[in-house]
Amino acid sequence: DTNIDFIGGIRGTEELEKLVDNGTAAVAFSMFPVSVDDLINISDAGETMPPKSTWFEPKLRDGLLVHII
Repeated sequence: DTNIDFIGGIRGTEELEKLVDNGTAAVAFSMFPVSVDDLINISDAGETMPPKSTWFEPKLRDGLLVHII
């Protein structure tokens, strides 16, 4: 849907405010971050999360996998 956009966490709420203030967007939502513990529990339960519902910094390079041993 072209009426829905995603602004990454690194751009901050200021970017959301700008989009609404300049009329580019009618409304903006900022979601409370998911804790790492919640993410692990969801994954361990075999469940999935909606697209764009997690944000991690710094980004890992392509092809790099991290595995907790």
